[in-house]
Amino acid sequence: MHRRDLMLRGAGLLATAALGLPTLAGATSPARRPGLRETARRAWLYGLPLIEVAAVRRRILGATPANVLFHQRDLLTVATQRVTSPNNDTLYSRAVLDLSRGPVELTLPPSGDRYLSVALMDMFTNNFAVLGTRTTGSEGGRFVIAGPTGAAPAGAIRSPGPWVFLLARTLADGVDDLPEARRVQAGLAVAAPAGPAPTPVAPAARSAPWREYFASVGALLAETPPPATDLAFFNEARVIGLTPGGFNPPAFSAAEDAEIAAGVAEAALFAAQPRGGTYEAGGWAYPRANLGDFGEDYEFRAQIALTGLFALPVAEAIYTRSTGDDATGLYRGDRYRLSFPKGQLLPVDGFWSLTAYKAFPEGQFLFAPNPINRYSIGDRTPGLVYNPDGSLDLWITREDPGGARSANWLPAPDGAFILSLRAYLPRPAMITGEYRAPPPVRL
Repeated sequence: MHRRDLMLRGAGLLATAALGLPTLAGATSPARRPGLRETARRAWLYGLPLIEVAAVRRRILGATPANVLFHQRDLLTVATQRVTSPNNDTLYSRAVLDLSRGPVELTLPPSGDRYLSVALMDMFTNNFAVLGTRTTGSEGGRFVIAGPTGAAPAGAIRSPGPWVFLLARTLADGVDDLPEARRVQAGLAVAAPAGPAPTPVAPAARSAPWREYFASVGALLAETPPPATDLAFFNEARVIGLTPGGFNPPAFSAAEDAEIAAGVAEAALFAAQPRGGTYEAGGWAYPRANLGDFGEDYEFRAQIALTGLFALPVAEAIYTRSTGDDATGLYRGDRYRLSFPKGQLLPVDGFWSLTAYKAFPEGQFLFAPNPINRYSIGDRTPGLVYNPDGSLDLWITREDPGGARSANWLPAPDGAFILSLRAYLPRPAMITGEYRAPPPVRL
């Protein structure tokens, strides 16, 4: 390994330690060959985004062909949520793009002052392009998405692989705004070459035995080759038989088999940590700067695949998660208040919202039923009441706080839960950390 590579790896470990973030035992000096347990743990985390995205792809293609947009015409609810940490602010549109037959043309409509984004993600959950309000403006346009090889027109956006997950978000200011939001959403369009799409690899479940799990990861790697920058990882992973071309494990003794299984179990626990891959500041856990474009940060990438799949990069949106009442990162009480002093609301050029999610054992977070069907509250919530001094109190409680407070009520789920603040098109003060949101207070 080159001296520069050694220096970069060492710097990364020092930075992780300085932030107090959890590290994996597998992140060792390259001079020491990792053991089976460490390698299995690291490899399971490496493959988790492929498994999760392939599972979503299978569900989508079971209902909608490749290169066809499906529009979610209503804001998500308990009944319609499909992925962890969904938002209740935007209408989703999604498609699985197959680029094996040639480039695909994507049309964005004029959106005016309405927030619109179209994220293009590879099978590893990296955003290789985000089109819309921030990057291409509000006038709309036509864009060509091409695979990593083959002919493409000048200016085409090259995907790292033949399969692309497209996720569009169109802002809707509540139910009354849905007709106009749907009109903009309907202007999104995809045009693709004719012909049958290839049959995609069907993934194993994340809970599958390790041989089945890694066989599935290997098949997905053969379908979507990893970047050359992952070569160092595969130099380690070959000890368990995982290569960029597939999975072919050597014979293992019973003790070695148990060692691999133990590493996989550790990885699953690591990925499910409620505050994994984040750093704490003032009662909120903020994402690392490489959210949505992870590079070789396989551990963080895996954690987000499980707890916040298809997250946008921080330049587009910053998602913060509450640090909770204890080391688990969860809230377990039934009455909280979030107070913003006058002039101290989240600095955004888009919008912000606060969402409550019920926590589930595998590390996923979902909407929970509540009597007013309100899952988020924010700067666009109708009837929001500010205090006489210009400050704002939000009430996160299981029971209606009553009186004037009801207008600012975000129902808290039964059992353990988290809060998530979303800031779309954050201003520099939020991106750099100059601004920090106030912490929720237990009452």
